[in-house]
Amino acid sequence: MVRVQSADAQRNAASHSSGVRPVLAALLLSCTALTVPAMAQEAPAAEEAPDDENTIIVSGSLGALPNKDVGTIFGFNKTIVDTPRSASTVSAEQMERFGVSDIYDLVAQSPGVFTQSFFGSAGGLDIRGTPGEVYFRGMRRLDNPGNYPTPIGASDRIDIVRGPASPIFGPSKTGGYMNFVPKSARVAGGKYLDGPEGEISYTTGSWSRSVLSAQLRGPAKLGGQEFGYSLYAEVEDSGSYFRNIYSQQTVLQAAFDADLSSNLRIEFGGMYHRAQVPQNGGWNRLTQTLVDNGTYITGSAQPLDMNGDGVLAPDEFVAAGGLFGFAPFFPGGPATATAADFTGSPYLALSNVGTTTLSRRDVLTGPNDKNNNTAKTAYLDIIYDGGDGLEIKNQLFYDGYDNLNENAYGFAQFANSYVIENKLVVSKKFINEAGKFTFQISPSIRYTDFLHGDDFTYEYFHRVDLTAGYDALSTRLLATQSDKDWSSYIKGYNTDLAFAGLANLDFNFGLDVTVGARYDSIYVKSKNDISRITLRQIVLDAPFPPGSAPDHVYEASGKKGGWSWTASANYRLPFGLVPYATASRQTTLIAGQGAEVDPDSVAGGTFVSASNLYEGGIKGTWLGGRLYAALSIYKQKRTDFNSQSITVNQAVETKGLEAEMRWAVDEHLLITGAYTKTKVYNLTAQGTGQLFSFFGIEDLPGIDPALYLGGQPGGNLPITTAEQSLRAGIPQNIFAGTATYAFDNGLAFAVSATHVESVFSGQSQAVKLPAYTLVDASASFTTGPLLLRMVVKNVTNATYYRANFTELFGSTIVLPERPRSFQASIVYKF
Repeated sequence: MVRVQSADAQRNAASHSSGVRPVLAALLLSCTALTVPAMAQEAPAAEEAPDDENTIIVSGSLGALPNKDVGTIFGFNKTIVDTPRSASTVSAEQMERFGVSDIYDLVAQSPGVFTQSFFGSAGGLDIRGTPGEVYFRGMRRLDNPGNYPTPIGASDRIDIVRGPASPIFGPSKTGGYMNFVPKSARVAGGKYLDGPEGEISYTTGSWSRSVLSAQLRGPAKLGGQEFGYSLYAEVEDSGSYFRNIYSQQTVLQAAFDADLSSNLRIEFGGMYHRAQVPQNGGWNRLTQTLVDNGTYITGSAQPLDMNGDGVLAPDEFVAAGGLFGFAPFFPGGPATATAADFTGSPYLALSNVGTTTLSRRDVLTGPNDKNNNTAKTAYLDIIYDGGDGLEIKNQLFYDGYDNLNENAYGFAQFANSYVIENKLVVSKKFINEAGKFTFQISPSIRYTDFLHGDDFTYEYFHRVDLTAGYDALSTRLLATQSDKDWSSYIKGYNTDLAFAGLANLDFNFGLDVTVGARYDSIYVKSKNDISRITLRQIVLDAPFPPGSAPDHVYEASGKKGGWSWTASANYRLPFGLVPYATASRQTTLIAGQGAEVDPDSVAGGTFVSASNLYEGGIKGTWLGGRLYAALSIYKQKRTDFNSQSITVNQAVETKGLEAEMRWAVDEHLLITGAYTKTKVYNLTAQGTGQLFSFFGIEDLPGIDPALYLGGQPGGNLPITTAEQSLRAGIPQNIFAGTATYAFDNGLAFAVSATHVESVFSGQSQAVKLPAYTLVDASASFTTGPLLLRMVVKNVTNATYYRANFTELFGSTIVLPERPRSFQASIVYKF
């Protein structure tokens, strides 16, 4: 049962929160500033030690070179060069130098990634053309397509892995994932820091940007027990280029580790993230002319507020036009629609129609829209070193969020979901004259509890004239406000019992083989509360025509299992070359935006799906580890596509090529380059020959848009060729490059550039978004403990757009991106 607060109560709660958060953060930062200098005088910070004898330290590389061991791809401590998978890392030093402030900025740092607009929320990257996942220290978080912006400031490193996770880390989606490695209480070699160190930072900039952060880490003692700690706090209270958008965030992160004995240690910590960042639907009434020169169709919708309360309720839409009067449906596609289909419904029409030039600042976000999310993450690792290559690690992990999302044009949701996972990994290493051989076995249990409500049945983007703003003609009463007329209201849980095994055979003659398998047994129980669902949604869910399909299922439980496996090999050739090949099958659970599993999927046994990956490539390092390059080609495909979640788990086939180069020329100059070629085909559309979509103005040529913009036509797009099934909004070719030069006097410059070719905004391929080149630049100066940095985003003031939820809404809305902006930071390090 969800308690829906009144509007006044919500405003009071928000006011209280906005007052408390800065006070809490200020106290933490003040304590940090007061206590750390005194502690720092006792023992200066030490230089970081290498991970092991194989680690290469390259000065001036900003940690960008893949010379350190990472265990977040296959679970073995190998460098990315020796790992047979396409992957990249982005270090904290890179993020600082280039002014990386959100995940969108990572596109310039890594191939294979791009991010469409999921209603303006920087929740996750599209990796290999599909929504990627987010891991925290190698443990999978709940899906986050647009619930909250993923915080990256507290990360010591971000690993971007293209392709499915290891069987030990699964079950994951095939496209790939980002793994966030928080700042550790230890140095790289595993010992505690010799003394405390930290920093305080403040960033300001365009559109009232204001971000204050602090971090502190070091050794300490409690009684006779020595332990390490790492603390991080960040508070943001920023405006936005777009009207009615703001960003209020609080991030608190802590990590602790302690050696309980000579062979037993614990690592534990967590993160609290409170975000209030409204979603941004971008421009409505989309046309090619709007994209090309900003010409916008103005006009007011017809009055429907029958009770005079200032908002439009679902029953008022029904009274004016019937269940489907405001969403005319054309099963044969947009070509079957005629003007006569709309003239009989006068409430669909606009009045006072005209045109004007629309500002990029005017978007669908209303003055009372909100997207409030509280995420909590915690972990506890117990690691036992048995000697002679034996390690036993138990990982306990928790991740949950409480989300409320309201949009005046007609969409709302809430989610109150969490996951608890416990994973035991037993690892044994053997070293002999033949090589080094490591074996892992891992039983695990993962429990997810979900409660998620959606309100999208009466979602009308076009009723609001963006030049005039929302009023009683366009503001809808939402289910989160009335606690009725939901489109879905799903409650349930799932339990995943799994067992995985993994082996790495690293032969001294150069061959390195990794093989593994995993079996997941997943039990799901799910219920969609029909008493809360709007009548129209019940009708939409019913079979059509009558008797052609079983009745819609509102409650179901079921159990299903699936295998995942991986087989990889690489070979160290002369001249630094390492070719590799990977084949993998990945089984995963299909869940929605709030971690929910639809009862229909449970009843049909389609809540588990599998995909295959085939990948080959070559990597290499030269010049004493200063130059790294990699090239990979791949094909990944869902083996079953009867069920999909458009928001987080799509049924697609992807083919592509990824190339990357990183070169630390000397201790001053670092250069990187990346190229991505991607083609993503929607298998569901190919299999059925059609894809449901909302219809935009360009989909209905020859029909006066003033006849229907008060509603939302939709129907099935015919998909008769593979090219028509290409996922819109994902560019087939992306070129990226970065360069940074640091002088000996503390002055440093950095620049990044990304060229994105033109894409269609939606699956109907009716509106094309232009190609663009995005250039960011920064300059910084370090003197003693002080760092000053200036960042310019979109240096050339390029006009560009991001497609928005292409499968459903891509022909109706689009996000205009921000013009040139500035950021300035002052950082004190101690």
